[in-house]
Amino acid sequence: MTSPAMAHHPMDGKTPSNFWEGFLSGLAHPLIGVDHFAFIVTIGLLAAVKRQGAAILIAFMGSAMGGTGIHLLGFNFPGIELLISGTILLFGFLLTQKNDLKAITVLSTIAGVCHGYAYGEAIVGAQMTAVFAYLLGFTGIQLGIAAIAFRLGKVLLARSGQPQFFDSLRSTGFVVCGIGISLLFSQIVDVSVSFLKG
Repeated sequence: MTSPAMAHHPMDGKTPSNFWEGFLSGLAHPLIGVDHFAFIVTIGLLAAVKRQGAAILIAFMGSAMGGTGIHLLGFNFPGIELLISGTILLFGFLLTQKNDLKAITVLSTIAGVCHGYAYGEAIVGAQMTAVFAYLLGFTGIQLGIAAIAFRLGKVLLARSGQPQFFDSLRSTGFVVCGIGISLLFSQIVDVSVSFLKG
């Protein structure tokens, strides 16, 4: 078991102290955390299957920066890693269904706050230059990952006249659900062990 808040801290627990450290830390966080990476891929695919799906990405990216800001202001969200695991499971499920764009956009905003809050753990106590660079780094890498997933989703949809391509997209949603269940169970066990230890 690992400590949830430090499980994928990109600087080995060290707070970034300059622009480059902040930027590299921001780039690394969504890549080395399987929870964040899986969610970003899923949200890119969801955006691909919806008309005006870019709203989903904009809502998530903006609220993720806001979530980081909330953490830096000192607000405490207990159980944030449980919520993040829950968002992965939920959005994996949404990828397997037909859903309303407005509902998904609202859920993306909420999920963005949760993921952004977790990103904020790596930058608490840093100077503003490092914080700005960190926000730039994690927003940029998330956009890149989501753009690749978005493009892949569009390619699969363009071939959806052939059932195996449409099924591939739905199957991806089920795989993400599996990842979400695994991460959620791991977090529940971690919280339970911590509670029992007192």
